[in-house]
Amino acid sequence: MMMPEHCKEVSVRTVNFPLTPTNIAEVVKGKKAYTRTRYYVLRNRNDSAVISVEKEDGNELFRNIKSFEILSLPDETVFVEDRTIDVINRTQMAKLSQKYKGKLVVVRGMFNHVSFVKDEDLIRINVIDTVPPRPSKLSVIVEKIISMGLINAPIIANHIEIDLESIASTLKTKGVIFPCRASGISCDKVVYFLDETPEISVESTLVGCDLSRRIFKSLYKKEVDFIDICPRNHVRLDGSPTLVKCCKVKSGYELKNQVAAVPWGTTIEEVKDALLALLKASGNSNGS
Repeated sequence: MMMPEHCKEVSVRTVNFPLTPTNIAEVVKGKKAYTRTRYYVLRNRNDSAVISVEKEDGNELFRNIKSFEILSLPDETVFVEDRTIDVINRTQMAKLSQKYKGKLVVVRGMFNHVSFVKDEDLIRINVIDTVPPRPSKLSVIVEKIISMGLINAPIIANHIEIDLESIASTLKTKGVIFPCRASGISCDKVVYFLDETPEISVESTLVGCDLSRRIFKSLYKKEVDFIDICPRNHVRLDGSPTLVKCCKVKSGYELKNQVAAVPWGTTIEEVKDALLALLKASGNSNGS
């Protein structure tokens, strides 16, 4: 797994000699490198090679190169031009590296920035939420965090939907009660919303969570047919890092057994913090 911390560490040089170890050693010998430069991408027409350099100590802007390491030669290097890729976004770079297993991939991406990646593994996180609306709020927030590079880790979300319309279509009762009005929901049942304290005139099933069931009993003084849609109770028991919403969480997040729960009306900051906690809990603490 290899990727620079930032594209400012990468310098690109066009050369006119074959990119062999001997030729590279000759051109590096006696040269100086800029203080921020840690890597050189050497380009000879369609051939590319990548080296890392170590400089002598000092405060000068340019310092002597005291050693170098060849990270890849032309037969081990792929050069990709894709102006849609943010080269400091580890998720985008990791996705690209999956297409070129075993190769070092140099990318000229957005804003003409250049960086590289090799064998960067994706960290998969399950994201469970109810739909509609589609996409779910939690899915939208997670994808924004990933696309904006707010977390410095190559995460990819596996979105798992709890489909309220699909659940409603399987009910034997004429009516269905949801905790609150869901955007765009459509089904062939008589639909009630618990937060509106409706007068329920047909036999109905409550599709909600334990809190919904307790609210129903408090309002109507009786039990009701019930289907649990709490995302916490739909977590796969395989130890996968998982993010859910839960109305019992009032603010921030709760973390237990690789499951992070955020409030139902969660914010980008709360979701970001929960994802960072999941990364740390799963041994990937380099996300901040």
